[in-house]
This record gives sequence, C-alpha cells and structure tokens, in this order.
Amino acid sequence: MEDHEILAKFQHPASRNLAFNQLVRKYQQKVYWHVRKMVIDHDDADDLTQDVFVKVWKNLENFRQDAQLFTWIYRIATNECLSFLQSKRRKFFLPLNDVGAELAAKVEADPAIAGDEIELRLQKAILRLPDKQRLVFNLRYYEEMPYEQMAEVTGTSVGALKASYHHAARKIEEYVTSTDNLASSPDEVD
Repeated sequence: MEDHEILAKFQHPASRNLAFNQLVRKYQQKVYWHVRKMVIDHDDADDLTQDVFVKVWKNLENFRQDAQLFTWIYRIATNECLSFLQSKRRKFFLPLNDVGAELAAKVEADPAIAGDEIELRLQKAILRLPDKQRLVFNLRYYEEMPYEQMAEVTGTSVGALKASYHHAARKIEEYVTSTDNLASSPDEVD
C-alpha cells in the first residue's frame, strides 16, 4: 500500500487502526535495522523501535506531508537513537570510547551480527566513529540512501553529509587496514 493511501485511511477514525498497522508492517523492519546499527543491542533496538512507532502514532495526524513519510519516520528513529546513546553516556558517565568498547563487545557476542573476521573488524571500526558520523556512514553505505534524502532525515546540509561520510570512510579504512589492529584487540587500540 502506498504512503498516501495509508495517510488517507489514517485520517478516518474508522480505519485509523488498520492504516497504522499497515504503516508499521511496511516500515517496522527498516526502522528496526536502522536503529540496531546504531545501538547494536537487540533489546535496546526493539524498545527504541517501539518508541519510534509510539511517536509516529501520536504525531501522524499532524504530519504535514512536506517530506516523504519514510523520511519523517527515519528522522524520528534517528533522533531516538542519538538521544538514547547520549542518555546512556550521561547515565553511566561513560566517555565515547567506553561506549564504543561496550558496543564492540556486543557485536562480538551477537550471532546475528557476527560474520567473518573482516566484517567483524568493519563493525568495530564503525563503532569507533562519533554517533553522527556512524549514522551518516550507515545510511549511505548500508542503506544506500541518497545524500538529499539523508539531509531530510538528519537536518544537515548535503555538503556536510558528504564531508562526514568521507571522514568516516577514511577512519574506517585506517582502522581496518592498520597492522597494529590486526595483531591486537580493537578495544586496546586508539
């Protein structure tokens, strides 16, 4: 079902629940994996995905349709992720590197994410990035989102997104190809 059909059904009280269920079915998996790439942990991603759709439910009636529905939902999901990670740092008084190390340990322990050694090193390198660079890298590399759409999701200019992606890719390449990192644990290398 097309987004405009879902939105039209949502406007009528008799079909509101059905329309929302269709919206959730259409976007739940995409939102979950978008969130999961940022927070790594399945339970956290599951909770945040639910929070995203609660916000969508509460605000969908006021959606102005000046952006795509998908973009609007992704923006909500992105803000939820960034707020969650910031809150986690404040709650546990963790510096950026400690949160990255904690997430890297979850990557190693999670069979849904585990892959060959190169994939594992890539995931650990991505986790070493600042949250916003990691977000930009994930959107561009994994989801192949055009910069213009990323700009709508993040509220950032296309030029800034291109620069952020370039810096993230360079940092990841340096980490993955570093001979120091090949011989030692990623948690020990800065």
